[in-house]
Amino acid sequence: MGLYTSLLLMAVPLAIVEPLKLAVVFVGGDGHWLVGLGVMICAYAVSLLITERLFILVKPKLLTLHWFAVLWSWFVVGRDKTLRWLRSKWTL
Repeated sequence: MGLYTSLLLMAVPLAIVEPLKLAVVFVGGDGHWLVGLGVMICAYAVSLLITERLFILVKPKLLTLHWFAVLWSWFVVGRDKTLRWLRSKWTL
């Protein structure tokens, strides 16, 4: 599988799930809060179960793309700094 095929494989579920989460706001705001809740639970389940698993599979290939590796390293550094800060605030 090629680099950009891996990127496309990752982008398709995200392109479906993320707008669906936004649509839930309008559905719930229109008074259909049970339907909105059900769709939101399904959207988050797809996000957690499918997209996360796909990312684990294609991450090594995506990291060979320079721009993705740079963005990923920035994300990891920011995440680690935030977690260290939170731990210092919670454990006195």
